[in-house]
Amino acid sequence: MDKIKQSASKKAAQLRGWIQAAATLLTNIHIPNLFKGKIYQGSVKTVCVPGLNCYSCPAATGACPIGAFQAVVGSSKFKFTYYITGIMILLGVTLGRFICGFLCPFGWLQDLLHKIPGKKFSTKKLKPLRYLKYVILVVFVILLPMLATNSIGMGDPFFCKYICPQGVLEGAIPLSLSNAGIRSALGKLFTFKSVILAAVVVLSILFYRPFCKWICPLGAIYSLFNKVSLLGIKVESDKCVGCQRCVSACKMDVNVLKTPNHPECIRCGACMKACPKDAIHYQFLDKDCSKTSQKTNE
Repeated sequence: MDKIKQSASKKAAQLRGWIQAAATLLTNIHIPNLFKGKIYQGSVKTVCVPGLNCYSCPAATGACPIGAFQAVVGSSKFKFTYYITGIMILLGVTLGRFICGFLCPFGWLQDLLHKIPGKKFSTKKLKPLRYLKYVILVVFVILLPMLATNSIGMGDPFFCKYICPQGVLEGAIPLSLSNAGIRSALGKLFTFKSVILAAVVVLSILFYRPFCKWICPLGAIYSLFNKVSLLGIKVESDKCVGCQRCVSACKMDVNVLKTPNHPECIRCGACMKACPKDAIHYQFLDKDCSKTSQKTNE
C-alpha cells in the first residue's frame, strides 16, 4: 500500500503544472465572456471556488471565498457568514494548503512567472514577512469591512478593493479592454492596484510565490488547518537517509523532516520529487499517522 501511495504522490507532484492548468480552466470556464466584456452571473456563481479567483472576472465560474466573505461581512444586514466560513473550514480541514499548491489560479500564475529565466533570490531571511498575511486577514478582510461602515451601515470589501491584484488582472483589465464605458471610468484606484499587480509580477519572477507567502489572506486561513487537515504529508522515518535534499528543494522555506505539515507548506510535492528513497508521500491522516509523524519530528 505504501508503494502505491508513494507512486501516486510522486506522479501527482510531477503532473502538478497540468493539474493547476486544469483547475484554472475549470475555475474560469466561461472563456467567451472575456471577449464580450460581460460577467457570468448564473446560479453557480453563488458557490465559492477553492482558490483566489476574482468574482468580477468575466470567465469566472464561481465566487472567490474572500470576496464573498467580505460582501456579507460588510453588508448592512449581516455581520457574519456561516455558509462561506463553513466552506472555507471544510476545504481547510479536508485539504489544507494543498489548495494553494494545486488548485489556486493566482498561485499557478506565480509559479509560471518564477520560471522566467533570471537571477532568483531566497526568502529564508524574510520569514517574518509570512505573518503579514495574518494581519491582512484580520484587519482588511474582517475588521475594516465590519467597523468602517457608511451611513447605511455598509462596509467596503477593503482587501478586494484596495489590495488584491487578482481583481485587476482578472476583472478590471479584461472588462476595460472590451467595454469603453468601463475604460473611461478607470481612475486612481485602478492605477494604484495596477502598481500592486506589477510589483507582485516582478517579485514573483525574483522570489518564489511572494503573494502566497506574505499577502494572501486565503492562504492564511488554509494554513491554520495544515496540521490537522485530512490530507497531509508523511515522512517514512525508516526509509529516510537524512540527505536533506527535501529541505533544499522546498521553496516555501519549510524543513520537511521536522515539520512535514508546517502552515507554510503548500504541498507542492517538490520534496517528494527530490527524495532519492521515496520516503515522502501524501496521506489522508488518521490518529496512527499523526503519532508516526510526531515520532519522526522528534
